[in-house]
Amino acid sequence: MTLTMEQLEKRVSAYNPSVDIALLRRAYDFAAAAHEGQMRNSGEPFITHPVEACGILAELHLDMETLIAGLLHDTVEDSKVTVAQVRAAFGEEVAALVDGVTKLGKIKFDSRDEAQSQNLRKMLIAMAKDIRVILIKLADRLHNMRTIEFLDATRQRDKAIETMEIYAPLAHRLGIQQVKWELEDLCMKVLEPQKYQQIQRLVSDSRAAREAYLKQVIDELTRELGEVGIHAEISGRPKHFYSIYQKMSQKDKDFNEIYDLIALRIIVASVKDCYGALGTVHSIWKPVPGRFKDYVAMPKFNMYQSLHTTVIGPAGRPLELQIRTEEMHRTAEYGIAAHWRYKDGGRSDESFDERLAWLRQMLEWQTELKDPREFMEALKIDLFEDEVFVFTPKGDVVSLRKGSTPIDFAYQIHTEIGNHTVGAKINGSIVPLGYELQMGDRVEIMTNKGSAGPSRDWLNIVRTSSARSKIRTFFSKASRTDDLACGKDDLQKILRKQGLSIGSSAGVRALTAIAKEMNFAESDDLVAHIGAGKVSAKMVVGKLIKLLAGTEAAPAEPEKPEFTLATPMIAPRSNRRKSVTGVRVKGIDDLLVRLARCCNPVPGDPLVGFVTRGRGVSVHRKDCPNAKDLLTSPERIIEVEWDTDAATTYQVEIYIEARDRTALLRDVTVALAEAGVSVLSANIATDRQGIATMRFLFELGNMEQLGAVLARVRGLDGVFSADRMMPSPGLQRS
Repeated sequence: MTLTMEQLEKRVSAYNPSVDIALLRRAYDFAAAAHEGQMRNSGEPFITHPVEACGILAELHLDMETLIAGLLHDTVEDSKVTVAQVRAAFGEEVAALVDGVTKLGKIKFDSRDEAQSQNLRKMLIAMAKDIRVILIKLADRLHNMRTIEFLDATRQRDKAIETMEIYAPLAHRLGIQQVKWELEDLCMKVLEPQKYQQIQRLVSDSRAAREAYLKQVIDELTRELGEVGIHAEISGRPKHFYSIYQKMSQKDKDFNEIYDLIALRIIVASVKDCYGALGTVHSIWKPVPGRFKDYVAMPKFNMYQSLHTTVIGPAGRPLELQIRTEEMHRTAEYGIAAHWRYKDGGRSDESFDERLAWLRQMLEWQTELKDPREFMEALKIDLFEDEVFVFTPKGDVVSLRKGSTPIDFAYQIHTEIGNHTVGAKINGSIVPLGYELQMGDRVEIMTNKGSAGPSRDWLNIVRTSSARSKIRTFFSKASRTDDLACGKDDLQKILRKQGLSIGSSAGVRALTAIAKEMNFAESDDLVAHIGAGKVSAKMVVGKLIKLLAGTEAAPAEPEKPEFTLATPMIAPRSNRRKSVTGVRVKGIDDLLVRLARCCNPVPGDPLVGFVTRGRGVSVHRKDCPNAKDLLTSPERIIEVEWDTDAATTYQVEIYIEARDRTALLRDVTVALAEAGVSVLSANIATDRQGIATMRFLFELGNMEQLGAVLARVRGLDGVFSADRMMPSPGLQRS
């Protein structure tokens, strides 16, 4: 029978006597007007659906804003009403809830997987802002499943599969067992109709005998608990067809062997009485070994608390019992809805927030997964997971997916601990990293900050989506660094063949412009794609040459280069016999000598001199691309050599790439100071992937110090590379 608005009002008033019925009725009128003329597949007016969904929310005893949003949840998606209109009529809070539930129906996707993935991503983000979004969505889905027989067979099956894979597990995660059980039974009715009917018939046939047996057990247990002063409410536990089916199929059991067909729920006044009742139960009937679980001391991830035990009851029949307080029972039935606290005196409920930690973790890794199918599979795995409780060395409890390994544990504690894991101890003994954690294990992770990072083989070991995502993120960052280096090298090789080199700010601007033209966020993204083989380096060089064609007439060696790598501190003077550049022309004194800025030679580099017009001798490294052009004019070549007697101070710039971490800058500057160099300037940046790039300009009195400086820096934790600075990206002729 369809729920009427009058019945809905009575249902809400029963748990909230101060409810504003007029406001609820206004929301109904708004929704009815929006959906006027629309019909459901059942032939009923569309407005019956939001009313039924709101009725389910009322059964969960939710607040007025959620009820109003429940009535309006389809208005934006299925009518001409906008979020702005909802906001104007009912406020920002209700509008945000309605927008969170609204699917991305107006956006076209390449595939059904992508559409489902993006809808769920949006819902997860909305959930993080306000958990009531998923409560409305669950109510919407539950009523749709109750009326699923009006869809065609294909759509019934698709809806049932999606509900079983996503929405029932979400209800379980949120602890709303009432909704979870009904969704599962409704899905089974669609997906396994014959087995559903078989179990329904078996349960019905055995009901009379089962109820007689339960009455005998309840009478005996009530009497025994009364004698020890424990007042308890004892009742038979409801049977759910899908749960029975699962146990029969997974454990290969006959119908009569399923323990929870004969089950009792004992509700007592306090936690102390929970354990007192447990002792009484075990004194009457013998417990079945391995069947006791204490979810009071260690609650499940969805806040569920209860004592579970199975005993051999009267007539030797297994009997399952759940023992809990009234508050625990409300949580078990209504989950997150039972603990909903909204603006309670302006104070946030820290305990409530902690219980939603799994949602925040899910949001952390889901942003890393770009492939829709990969995201959907990871989401299903995390929603379906069973738990295992383990302990840190300090005794803190950590909840992980069943089957998790020490690596999963390490990444659960902190990403950096996971990245630098080298071993693990379980209960004091060293175990392989692929060891499957057991309930109650004490886990200690051994780390080495000097380790390079995780192994790709770990992707085959870990069981949690969050750990797998963090490992993939590590390798994607490392891969980008390699691609960037390869891309720069590929560009340089082709530029040299064109008689060009990298070294001007004009080139930087040109490369940035080309990157934007090709829809890259920045030039580094373009260079990384070149290194990965996704973009042709020749094509990019062609664009660079065209873009910089107007710079050919610029001075070959500008007075102030963008970056100076080894410029003498003291300008050479023609009347000095010893060159303060550290270079002299063989057989000729007092000749103006300048170090070429395209290759910045330093002591130890093989040299070649070139007589310029009016600017003395320009000195290049012999392997400088521009020096090859000079060989076409042999009459202007002059022999030069390093002046070992010259007391020249040089400026050298180094380039460092490292994993961003706390105190990285301090450690690098300390290493430079310990190497005996004086830092003149520094340039530090960190990209969105957590890679820090650093440039340091410092003085060296002896160029032999450079190798020692680089070795010291390379030995620091997290440093990927440290090298003498090459000219900045760009094109420059000598």
